[in-house]
Amino acid sequence: MHRISKAVIRDDAADKSSGKAKYLSDLRLPGMLYLVVKPADIQHARVLNIYIPKLPENYTVITGKDFKGQNRATIIAEDWPFFAEDEVLYYGQPLLAVAGPELDICEELCSKITAEYEGLPAVSTIEEAQEFFNDFHIVKGEPEQAFKNAALTFDNAYRTGMQEQAYMEPQAMIADFQNGMLTVQGSMQCPYYVKNSLMNALALNADKVRVIQTVTGGAFGGKEDFPSILAGQAAAAAIKTGRPVKVVLDRRLDMQLTPKRHPSLIQIRTAVDQEGQITAMDIDCRIDAGAYQTLSAVVLERAIFICTGAYNIKNVHVRGRTMKTNHIPSGAFRGFGGPQAHFAADMNMHFLAHTLGIPPLELKKKYLYRQGDHSVTNGTFRDQIKFNEMIEKIEEASEYSSKWEEYNRKAGSRPYKGVGISFAAHGGAFTGSGEQDIIKSLVRLSAESAASDEYIVRVLVSNVEMGQGASTTLRKIVAEAMHLPLERIIFNQSDTSEVPDSGPTVASRTIMIVGKLLHDAAKDLLQKIDSGPLPTKEKPIETGKRYVHPQEFEWDESTFTGDAYPGYSWSVNVVEVEVDPLTYVTKVIGSWAVYDVGTPIDIQIVKGQMQGGTAQSLGYAYLEKMEMSNGRPAQLSFTDYTIPTTLDFPDLQCRFIDNPYRLGPYGAKAAGELPNIGPAAAFAAAVSQATGTIITAIPVTPEKLEAELR
Repeated sequence: MHRISKAVIRDDAADKSSGKAKYLSDLRLPGMLYLVVKPADIQHARVLNIYIPKLPENYTVITGKDFKGQNRATIIAEDWPFFAEDEVLYYGQPLLAVAGPELDICEELCSKITAEYEGLPAVSTIEEAQEFFNDFHIVKGEPEQAFKNAALTFDNAYRTGMQEQAYMEPQAMIADFQNGMLTVQGSMQCPYYVKNSLMNALALNADKVRVIQTVTGGAFGGKEDFPSILAGQAAAAAIKTGRPVKVVLDRRLDMQLTPKRHPSLIQIRTAVDQEGQITAMDIDCRIDAGAYQTLSAVVLERAIFICTGAYNIKNVHVRGRTMKTNHIPSGAFRGFGGPQAHFAADMNMHFLAHTLGIPPLELKKKYLYRQGDHSVTNGTFRDQIKFNEMIEKIEEASEYSSKWEEYNRKAGSRPYKGVGISFAAHGGAFTGSGEQDIIKSLVRLSAESAASDEYIVRVLVSNVEMGQGASTTLRKIVAEAMHLPLERIIFNQSDTSEVPDSGPTVASRTIMIVGKLLHDAAKDLLQKIDSGPLPTKEKPIETGKRYVHPQEFEWDESTFTGDAYPGYSWSVNVVEVEVDPLTYVTKVIGSWAVYDVGTPIDIQIVKGQMQGGTAQSLGYAYLEKMEMSNGRPAQLSFTDYTIPTTLDFPDLQCRFIDNPYRLGPYGAKAAGELPNIGPAAAFAAAVSQATGTIITAIPVTPEKLEAELR
């Protein structure tokens, strides 16, 4: 691996580990008010009247009428209102908010506000849903003909549940409106998303809106969409009152109001010919979008673009729909449609192996993508795919094949044990030509004088540090390109008044796309410095780079045809489990993974990402249960919503192969979401072997497993 992979001390480590880091909850502005939201306590209803008691002096109600532009946040689709208008579409939808100088009084006033409703029928499941926001179709090859010629066909349905992001710091914002200038500070992933939403909602020009990302305690996608809602509510209050307004959700309200991972129902029909070859698949992918569309179309696109997982099926028809229900709007979560699609794809291959009497690894190996193959969207895999090397490494680490044979021989013996293997693919960056046509990323570097005859370089991007190590890894790229010590590279906090729009911190694009732009800009900056006088504070030397899509990639958005992503990362996961035959409690006793992420920019940071993502995926597979009762989440705290801890798993082992990506900085490609995609299917395959029943739905709770086995 490149020397850039050597681990360094993260630049945010000392402040965060010592408690010195200042989160939004720690900030207070002079004259600041607090904002408390009043949520609806019904799932679906027409709002007939809202009764507001007389408010004390300095307390104000904020409603949808306080938005001069539109009472809608801009989250790709502009359909989610900041406050409900004539109709409540989900339990907990904000009706209004109260702003005032004392938080407890704001809360008390909200509790006294009541609403009169006319109840309306509610849709609570994907199966019940008749309306959908999007209906997409993709065809590869000739699936209709393949089904006509099939010797066998199999129909299966796979379900995944809702999942809470469980970031450590809850959602939080401060808005201040002074002299016609709106300044919003908050815990967020996408400062320019928030800025654009505020401009549209409040009818403000770009130069009158400033958005600053504060220290952010985790996000996992959960601070991509909802911060635009919270920022809009706080900003409207600040403009109406003329005073700074702060809103920090407590954990229960955060879990009640914020988007989760989309539940899914994916039905797969598979054609097998007389020689036992898989010839075609017909896939119907439905995800629960909730009450508003928001980001669901893009999540669905990612799911259907990779709907056969890491497997090359020659003939495929896929239909994808975002179903409208009376639930909290579903939103962004690490993996963004990939975990749902891969669970269905990999467990379908596991089912076929079991039904055809073939060991799972033997069957799966036959269909793994290879260089030159075509994706579901008929794009070409141009780069090397090193699954053979990855399988060798995973076998060496986990002894998968020998364990699988041993557990097969001992089927039914107690305790029940099993081992499962899964394969995953993840496309980095925005889908299709979105990076060039929609995001249009721009990065800047600025060199200025420092001590003696040295100079420092400021990294100016809108991509944020949210715990994943971006501030360190992006600095490393610039330092390496300019042959400078790391301490002379400064990562500027994301502030829209200072940094250009380099796109959101999502889609595993920060290193692969933004890092490459910074690498190229750093080379240009070094050349400028070498050919002229050194920069000074008065006369800094600056340079910038804007993203240009590689010419060899083709994409037709109208038909979803061509190269859905510029590059792919790959993984192999093995999970070993033990199932208690009396309690049906499952214990993970081994977890191994091999990753192809090109060149890791910092091996320790990437290992942390892989282990954290694996833990999240395993939690998704069997621990994290979120149920809806009349549209209300039944689990609203970490007491009853169980997330994994270090005591739940053994050492989560991970290894890497060397496969530099030609278009990434020093060979790096997408990494952040990849570990969240494969482990759930490996876990389900392991439980399937241990119990003798094919797992088709997650989370695999003891109650569900007992019902299945009995």
